[in-house]
Amino acid sequence: METQLLVALTFSLVGGLSTSIGGLLVILSDTPNLKILGNLQGFAAGLMLSMSFFDLAHNCMNSLGFLKGNIWFYVGALFFASVINIIPEPTLVPEKYKEEKDGSVKGILRKHRRHVLFSGIITAIVAGITVHNFPEGMALFVGSMKGLRIGINLVLAIALHNIPEGIAVALPIYYATESKWQAFKLAALSGFAEPIGVLFVAYIFPRRLNPEILEGLLGSVGGVMAFLTLHEMLPTAFDNAGHKQAIQALFLGMAFMSGSLYFLDISLPKEMRL
Repeated sequence: METQLLVALTFSLVGGLSTSIGGLLVILSDTPNLKILGNLQGFAAGLMLSMSFFDLAHNCMNSLGFLKGNIWFYVGALFFASVINIIPEPTLVPEKYKEEKDGSVKGILRKHRRHVLFSGIITAIVAGITVHNFPEGMALFVGSMKGLRIGINLVLAIALHNIPEGIAVALPIYYATESKWQAFKLAALSGFAEPIGVLFVAYIFPRRLNPEILEGLLGSVGGVMAFLTLHEMLPTAFDNAGHKQAIQALFLGMAFMSGSLYFLDISLPKEMRL
């Protein structure tokens, strides 16, 4: 259990601190390229969908049977759907600012300095932490209990997803305060909820989970990731990169994850694959 916890904490730090990469992109480039971000979101969506359906849900159904596996999967999806209804996904630029004819995004955001600052803080504290990073930390712990292969693939998908999330936190903070340090600091701090999620789930779970419960939880993680991808990540990728490019990035991400699943299976020792 101690080794699994250490591995999960390491993975959660890598995934969580990816929000700081998003913060760094904001302060280095001033205004991030939304098309590049859309392609990155499409690629990360492909990683998550492939992981959800071809690995987590597939293995859950193979282990528990088609009916039980589906129940676990949809329980995860419904759980996350209920959370999303309470706390909406953060966006890079609020729609009402896009609609104004003030020229650049930078000018629009600075025009509404106070509201934008509040929006960035809420994104970091509420949406960025509660909706994503804390549950992602829990998912990383459950995945690491199953095996190193699942943990590696989960942290890859989560890390790429967290870069745009870091931008969503840092962008309004930077334009509202004109402080690069404040923008980077809040983006980085929002990612620390992931290791907290690891510690939380490690505390509430017994030292050795029943294998059936573990498989079911991984199936639920697949449901969470699938809902997040289809409901939030993919539509945002369409908005930022365009439908055609986002779909291309999506399938590139799916192919990458499929290759990762295959090569990790044949390269890792057998006891580390399960």
